[in-house]
Amino acid sequence: QVQLVESGGGLVQAGGSLRLSCAASGIWFSMNAMGWYRQAPGKQRDMVATTTSSGSTNYADSVKGRFTISRDNAKNTVFLQMNSLQPEDTAVYYCYAEALSSDYRLRNYWGQGTQVSVSS
Repeated sequence: QVQLVESGGGLVQAGGSLRLSCAASGIWFSMNAMGWYRQAPGKQRDMVATTTSSGSTNYADSVKGRFTISRDNAKNTVFLQMNSLQPEDTAVYYCYAEALSSDYRLRNYWGQGTQVSVSS
């Protein structure tokens, strides 16, 4: 079982920056992809950025050039640096991990979510 704990959300003015962190704990055989999704009120949960264990990254078009995902494999932690935040970035941000569990099953895990609010 993998537990994901996010931190770093909050309220910021448009043009500001925030850094989200997500630490994984528990027992697993290997950690594959980690990343961030977000869900605004009344909308579906969408991918923001993901990174593989080898360091490959993928971003939603709406955040390219503004957000940067990074990962510390030794600490099982993934970060999301968010710059030039805009009101449309307001959402609950969820940490995501894909891991091969101790019983060798590929499973998806989610954090509890952290609120990011951007005022205009």
